[in-house]
Amino acid sequence: MKRQQTGTNAGRRCLELAVNVEISVEEHEHWMRRALALADRAANEGEVPVGAVVVQGGQLLGEGWNQMIAAQDPTAHAEIVALRDAARVAGNYRLPGATLYVTLEPCTMCAGAMIHARIETLVFAAQEPKAGVVCSTCSMLDEPRYNHRINWRGGILAQDSSSRLQAFFQARRQGL
Repeated sequence: MKRQQTGTNAGRRCLELAVNVEISVEEHEHWMRRALALADRAANEGEVPVGAVVVQGGQLLGEGWNQMIAAQDPTAHAEIVALRDAARVAGNYRLPGATLYVTLEPCTMCAGAMIHARIETLVFAAQEPKAGVVCSTCSMLDEPRYNHRINWRGGILAQDSSSRLQAFFQARRQGL
């Protein structure tokens, strides 16, 4: 597979697998805007502003936003909530051919869930320098030991996502 260099993070280069070329940047941005709207919902509910959608065949299959506090569930990350919603709609825990859009680079738990769900493509907005496992702290999706590979692309509407996260944490630090 062709690899393309993307941004840097703390001196590390992030690489991305070439994502399905028949999907336009405009379509990626359309779905990421939907995920950003869900991130706004999370923020309005006092949760870290992360949103995710699962799309298959150009149709919305599932969506989610961070709900750890409200659900009192440490696994209620936006990606997990969206995967659960999509699996319920599909009637199957496997989601081959699906694309997951998320506003922040996934953590270990979420990346593992995507592998188990057989997500075809991951598209994320902002990098997560402390816990992101796609390209920031490690390259989990490139590990040869896993029996499924996920194509991925980072940086779609990254500034929009980063701005939301920065504003959320700044407000939290100021006690707002």
